[in-house]
Amino acid sequence: MVQQLQPETTAGVIYPDSDGQPMADNTKQFRWIVTIKENLEILFATRDDVFVAGDLLWYPVQGDNKIRQAPDAMVVFGRGKGDRGSYRQWEENNIPVQVVFEILSPGNTLKEMAKKLQFYQRYGVEEYYVYDPDRIDFNGWLRVGNTLEVIEDIQGWISPRLGIRFDLNPTTLEIYYPDGRKFLTSVELSQKLEQESQRAEQERQQKESALTELEAERQRYQDLLQKLQQQGINPEEL
Repeated sequence: MVQQLQPETTAGVIYPDSDGQPMADNTKQFRWIVTIKENLEILFATRDDVFVAGDLLWYPVQGDNKIRQAPDAMVVFGRGKGDRGSYRQWEENNIPVQVVFEILSPGNTLKEMAKKLQFYQRYGVEEYYVYDPDRIDFNGWLRVGNTLEVIEDIQGWISPRLGIRFDLNPTTLEIYYPDGRKFLTSVELSQKLEQESQRAEQERQQKESALTELEAERQRYQDLLQKLQQQGINPEEL
């Protein structure tokens, strides 16, 4: 059952902005966290009511700073964008985090992940996704009533909240925007923008060349017309 988060105010409680844990244990995990978080930012860039964050502490219960979790990436609908030191739910119109992503590293234990699942189930997460980039293993849970139930057929799954699609192949997980575009790393995105810029420049040069040739052809016509007129020949009478 999702806990009702309306405890009495406890004065003097400090809610740290850091739990002392690293964001990632290795480059692969870090790359996946950043890629998912940044692409979600892009996806909802025009929505002022969608908050996206990565490795941000979420405190669901006012007065208890021990109840907390820092999802690798999280999405909250109904809350404005902006910087935060932590997500203190009672200061956010009591809206819980709705979508969570966790990227596994070799240091994650089954006990740790089980506790995270219990936490997300208890405090209102609607969609929970876990990807292990070393084992190429992807799993998801969807809220049904008061529990998070395993998504049995995750291949090709489309997130109800986000509208993004997940495709798991033998070498990696691929995530697609609702319009079919693929989630890209910052390097891949930069390369794609550079390619598009080069293609646009080539098209501009081709158009410029075509216009130059057209102008040259027009000038040749005018020169020929002038020569004919100098010889007393009116082309319109031919």
